[in-house]
Amino acid sequence: QAQLVESGGGVVQAGDSLRLSCAPSGGSIISNGMAWFRQRPEKGIEFVAGIKWGGSTTHYAGSVEGRVTISGDSAKNTVYLQLNTMKPEDTGIYFCASTMGLGFVESPGDFNYWGQGTQVTVSS
Repeated sequence: QAQLVESGGGVVQAGDSLRLSCAPSGGSIISNGMAWFRQRPEKGIEFVAGIKWGGSTTHYAGSVEGRVTISGDSAKNTVYLQLNTMKPEDTGIYFCASTMGLGFVESPGDFNYWGQGTQVTVSS
């Protein structure tokens, strides 16, 4: 059964950069876009960044805009998240997900494939 698998998480210091990757495993996945979400300690899951394959349009949460870049390969349904100038409040589990939605999809319920998540810890 196809699933998404994230990699690249780890422990970094404030101000460092990190690049997360996400790719399908166990089969192919068709989507109109993909996104990264995160779950910070004692908080709900939140949208971080998304990419629409048509035109490779990207959109970001206000809390990370300017520090985060999402990119990907629509043919492979792979997506990356470049995190720069990281802060302790970026600590959390980062998930990638894919959607058949056509607009700027940011609600978790609109994504049909999810990865298991990768832990990112930023120390001060």
